[in-house]
Order: sequence, then C-alpha cells, then structure tokens
Amino acid sequence: MRIINFDLTKIKGIVFDVDGVLSPDFIPLHPSGEPMRYVNTKDGYAMQLAVKKGLQLAIITGGYTEAIRIRFETLGFQHIYMRSKVKMIDFDDFLKKTGLHTDEVIYVGDDIPDYEIMQRVGLSACPCDAAPEIKAIAHYISPKRGGEGVGRDIIEQVMKIQGTWMQDDAFGW
Repeated sequence: MRIINFDLTKIKGIVFDVDGVLSPDFIPLHPSGEPMRYVNTKDGYAMQLAVKKGLQLAIITGGYTEAIRIRFETLGFQHIYMRSKVKMIDFDDFLKKTGLHTDEVIYVGDDIPDYEIMQRVGLSACPCDAAPEIKAIAHYISPKRGGEGVGRDIIEQVMKIQGTWMQDDAFGW
C-alpha cells in the first residue's frame, strides 16, 4: 500500500469524480441508451463510514443518471453535483455550503475536467490509470485503478490517521 505523504489530520472533506475514479473508465450502455456504471462495494463501505464519522463527502461529475444520485445519497453524501460543465463552479459551491477551506479538502479525479480543482486543493489524488496530465499534478497516485477501490484507499488512510477507522460503529452498515 502506498502511503499518502500529507498531514491527513487536517482533512475534513473529500470530493470525488465518478467515471474513471469510483467507476471504471468504460461505461456499458443500457439498451435504452442510459449509461450504467460499476461501483466498488469496499468504496461504498468506507464512504458510509466516513460520513458517519463526520467527513464531508461530495461527488462532482459531468455524468448524469438517477442511479448515481441514488447510490451516493444512500451512502450519506450531502453534496452531489451532476452534469457539471465547469467543475470549479460546483467545487466553489461545495466549499461555500460546508465552510471548508481548500487545504482541508482532498479532490480525487482522473481526467482533464478535474485539472483545475486538483491544482487548487490541499491534496489532489488520482487512480493509477488517470490521464498523464492528471498524474503529473497529483500529490498522491493510488495504486488502484478507477473503480477498483480508489475511494477506499484514500478514505481508509485518512480515517486511520484521524483515529476513526476501526471504532465500535465500524462493524455494520
């Protein structure tokens, strides 16, 4: 496991892209034309636990399906931005609504639309199969590919450093 070289004790929020980060960068299409996504159950477990422990989690994605909203609301996300044309606008809204500062936030992206935010946050992260331009600016490159546990990798490291990972309420959903 690679270790994030950053003071994770000050992290209060984590913002994720979906396609290529929390799901693989290929998208099967339903016969109706709606894009379908695969998600990682270990990511889901870590996310719902992080929310219970007080971390502010958000999704900012250019994609849109009702399944995205349902999945992440079920895990406790309060901030879900879909059809994001300029992700920085939605990121600024997230900061305003949560009162967080950029140095308290991790942003996890994988492609060019994530570039601007990744240059602004305290800690930028990406999966190992991210676009070269993103890997070049990421503070942390997860050993996981998009959709294969990137969220869990990052959340688990944050929560372990903050002492909230294996507490009594961690043993259930």
